[in-house]
Amino acid sequence: MDEPRWLDEDEMTAWRSFIVTSTLLERCLDQQLKEAAGLSHPQYEILARLSDAPCGELRMSDLADLLLTSKSGLTYQIGRLEKAGLVSRRTCDSDVRGVVAALTDTGRERLRGAAPGHVALVRELLIDVLDRDQLASLAAGLGQVGKRLRQDLHETSGAATGAEIQLPEAT
Repeated sequence: MDEPRWLDEDEMTAWRSFIVTSTLLERCLDQQLKEAAGLSHPQYEILARLSDAPCGELRMSDLADLLLTSKSGLTYQIGRLEKAGLVSRRTCDSDVRGVVAALTDTGRERLRGAAPGHVALVRELLIDVLDRDQLASLAAGLGQVGKRLRQDLHETSGAATGAEIQLPEAT
């Protein structure tokens, strides 16, 4: 068995910085959304993806792929959003086995109310902290990692089914 390629000091610093920052950022965004709009960050992302979709609706399998979540995890979140009147579910017109999630008018209004505070916090905690060169480097670096992860995922799972996972492309 080969000896692992241990991280050197700079690599460990980068890794730990990424883990700590991404965890803190997620916690802050989730807390702000819960306080301001009564939504978790995953619920906000569901509403945002539905809002961006044609007619405000997507097949559940496609939505799960876009959100990088399991179908069961998405079903749970959609159930909570449906109880709150923010989304509805129906059978897919082209495939009776498929289920479509649709943004309701109430959901669109909740998203519209939550978005300004959410984007302000994203800007405050990440975007405005970095200068343009740092932002470009961050986007390029994470884009490269995303490209590698997409390749690995595609190779291990074979031909993709449903919607392709959408990660930013490396620049």
